[in-house]
This record gives sequence, C-alpha cells and structure tokens, in this order.
Amino acid sequence: MELYSKTATELAKMLREKQCSAVEITNSVFDRIDAVEDKVKAYITTEKASALAKAAEVDAKLASGEALFALAGIPVAVKDNICTKGVKTTCASKILGNFVPPYDATVIEKLKANDFVLAGKANLDEFAMGGSCENSAFMKTANPHDLSCVPGGSSGGSAASVAAGEAILSLGSDTGGSIRQPAAFCGLVGLKPTYGSVSRYGLVAFASSLDQIGPIGRSVEDVATLYSAICGKDKMDATSAVLSQHDFTKGLNGDVHGLRIGVPKEYFGDGVDENVKVAVYKAIDELKNAGAVVKEVSLASTDYAISAYYIISSAEASSNLARFDGVKYGYRAEGYTGLTDMYEKTRSEGFGNEVKRRIMLGTFVLSSGYYDAYYKRAKRLQQRIMAEYDAAFKECDVIITPTTPSTAYKIGERVGDILKMYAGDLCTVTVNIAGLPAMSIPCGSNEKGHPIGMQLIGPKFSEQLLFKAARFYENIYGGFNTIPTL
Repeated sequence: MELYSKTATELAKMLREKQCSAVEITNSVFDRIDAVEDKVKAYITTEKASALAKAAEVDAKLASGEALFALAGIPVAVKDNICTKGVKTTCASKILGNFVPPYDATVIEKLKANDFVLAGKANLDEFAMGGSCENSAFMKTANPHDLSCVPGGSSGGSAASVAAGEAILSLGSDTGGSIRQPAAFCGLVGLKPTYGSVSRYGLVAFASSLDQIGPIGRSVEDVATLYSAICGKDKMDATSAVLSQHDFTKGLNGDVHGLRIGVPKEYFGDGVDENVKVAVYKAIDELKNAGAVVKEVSLASTDYAISAYYIISSAEASSNLARFDGVKYGYRAEGYTGLTDMYEKTRSEGFGNEVKRRIMLGTFVLSSGYYDAYYKRAKRLQQRIMAEYDAAFKECDVIITPTTPSTAYKIGERVGDILKMYAGDLCTVTVNIAGLPAMSIPCGSNEKGHPIGMQLIGPKFSEQLLFKAARFYENIYGGFNTIPTL
C-alpha cells in the first residue's frame, strides 16, 4: 500500500518506528498529485519544494532523537481562504489572484509549531460562497469517487485532495456546511467545530458570525488530532474561546450504551433522497442495537432556516467584501475615468457572479425600508433556532441527521437552478446559525457508489462526545479510509 493512502495516525506511528521517513511520505503524496491532479484539480497552488524541505527538517529531528509532535511530517492541504505567509491566498477569486499575505493565520502558526508539511492551497468556491466548488475563478474541482460529479463546496478542494490521496489531512472553513457537505460527498470525516473554539484570525471573512475553520480527514482519530492542534483561545481573535480540554485524541474509545440520540423528523422530509434516508436510519439502528437510546425530537423552524441563513450570511458578506475596492490591495481595473468608476470596474471585473449575487442580496436586506422586513426577522428566527436546539438537548445528548439531502450530483447540473443549489444546505445551516459543533461521517453509498454522509450534532463544546460516538460507529462501519481508483 502506498504511503499516501494511509491515515495520519498510521503514518505518525510508522515515522516514529522508522518504517518510513517524512521525505518518503511527502514524496508519496506529491507523486500522487502528479498522477491524478489533472483529473481532480484540487489545488490552486502546490508547495513541493518547501514541503520537502520541511519534511527533511522533521527527519533530522527524528534522527537526533528529538520527540516529534503528533502532526510532524504529515502533508496537509489548506483551503485557499486561510492566510499563509509568503504563499498566495486567492480565495479562488480574480480580485485576490496575486495576493501574498505577509502573515500566517493563527491556525497556520499552530500547525507550523507542530511541524506539519504544507502540501498546498486547495480550491474552493469563490470567497467560500457555493455548494459545489464550481464557483472558483480558476477551475472546477471533481469528486474523486466520480470525476463527472462535484465534490461539494465550498471546501471542495480540501475534501477532494484528501479523498484522492493528494493530502493526508486538510483544513476547510464552514459557514453553512462547507466542511460537512464536501466531506459527505467525498466519503470523509469533516468537523465544523463550536463557533469560537478555533481562531478565525487570518481566515478571509465571508460571514463573520457564522464562519469556522475545521479539519477534514479519512478517520475520526485523524480529525481529532488536527482539531487538537488548532483549537483554543487566541489573543488575535476576541471571539475565540478558552477551552478546558486540548487533546481530543484521548477518550476516543468507548461504547454508546445509554447515549441518547435525538432524531428530528424535519430532517427526513420529502426533499431528502430515499437512499440517504435509508442509510442514515440504518446507521441509527446500528447504534441503537449497540445500546444507544433513540428518540424523536423536533426542530420545527428548520423549514425557514435556509432563508434566515442566506439573509444573515449575505448581509455580513456585503459588509466584509466592501474592503476589496482596488485601492488597498488585490486586483485593480484599468481604463477608469475617476474614483467611482475605478470602484465599479474593479468590483465588476474582480468578483464572480455568485459573489455579486450575495453582495447585492446582502446590501438589499440591510437597506433602509427593508431591514426590519428581512434582516431583523432573520435574526429573530436565529434566536428561535437556538432555543429549539437548547430544548432538544434537554432530551438527548446528540442529534443525528443526514449531512446532505442528496449524494454528489453532476458538474453543471445545478448551476442554472440557484434555489436547488441552496437547498443542498438544508441539513447543515442551522448548526452555524446556532453556533454548535457538528461532524459528518460516512454511513454508506448509493447504487452508483457515491458516498452518503451522516451528521452528528452536539451542544456547544461537546466535540469530545461527537468524536467518541463517531469513533464507535467508525468501528461498526469497518473504517472510513477508502481511496477510489483514479
């Protein structure tokens, strides 16, 4: 078996036992990139030279007898909306096409302190706006399980890189499901942490009250390891939280006897594919047979959640993206006649259609005369959704739903039907609105072999419980680490 097909946990053990070197691991990943990247298109930028140099440093530390960190020598792909000092951070947008940050995001500083290997910057929907990874200004990423299908979005490049063996782990960002949905489409484990548990400093903002950086991997332990490395308080982010626990790899093993699982009927309605329902219900039954207690709960406001999400996120996006005007940095149009004309031409030429659509929607819902009718009502609905989750968690420990209403669909299939594209966020957006942690794990596949994801949702800062339950199901399932033939 090639090194690129092993999990981070397996590779870390092999490295310490000197069964392989960090350079060999890195070369294996870049050989895989050379072999399949023209089909998958997961990366906007690759960093082979610096990655091999870093791997050699790790090997030197090991040879000198120095203890290694958990992620030492492990190649990680990073979504291209997370700032990396000296490495382009484009947000998959023409307007930031040549932007090279002079600083690292806090999560990158933490990974560097753990001696990780940066494999490259992964493709995404422009400024993380989209659910299919088709909105990048540079290319469309394909799903490694079916190259004619989308990998999900907006962290589609991050997920596809891991699924294809072009990285061992990856970082994404999740504003309305952008880690969990591509993880589900690509047969991976993806965690959207509790809002504030991971610093957002250095993450290019889409919707500041909803954005959260999180890990993607091929096993629960891999994801727990990466999360442990990046979580915690950061003086550069006032919204970051002080955590009582930092090593989430401990306590993974255990059973689910007595675990109260809530199943909300609103997440299994007509809009959810029958194959998805069957797979998720089967997984719930398997947990019940193992001793979990299953009961129905209600999240009645779910039907209105997508509307509230797009109003709140677009309002914040219209404000956050105002900084990209051609004056401070990034792309500037040519041939303008004055300042206003320069603004208009720069933003018209620099932003793609999906970003423009959301800026216009956000500006509209915040405008005089419409604020009360739209934005204020959406914020009231946010409070109601939070209250419904609080009530549900008095009756259960975790909630299980499908991650997505469908499996991966054909590239281009929903480009002309924006409402259908937005409906793909049905099962994930309420988690961001309520600031909760949630994880997507594989639970089966359809007749075409397209992976199906199951979502575990917990109360704020219950990541350890989610890891434990997910790990237990991973053992029932027989492991998640499957790399498709390409």
